[in-house]
Amino acid sequence: MSIDIETARKVAKLARIAVPEERLPALAGEFNAILGFIEQLNEVDVEGVEPMVSVTPMRLPRRVDVVTDGSQQEAVLANAPDAREGFFAVPKVVE
Repeated sequence: MSIDIETARKVAKLARIAVPEERLPALAGEFNAILGFIEQLNEVDVEGVEPMVSVTPMRLPRRVDVVTDGSQQEAVLANAPDAREGFFAVPKVVE
């Protein structure tokens, strides 16, 4: 598959990226290089290879899953435009 200048223009528009007209040929070339690399990856035999997260075996540290109140009520409510009696106060939206 090859990307021409019109396709590069369309992709730039869909991505909402302003690309000057003189940069479109270079952008199309970059897209073609990316697609070429993807075609190379498709040639790799991955039969029997298990999916992995990392190349080094390790387990992530886990924290205890307990329910807490957060102990930060004052800090959170300090950012509120209007807080009353320990809660966010919001205007009534339903009549």
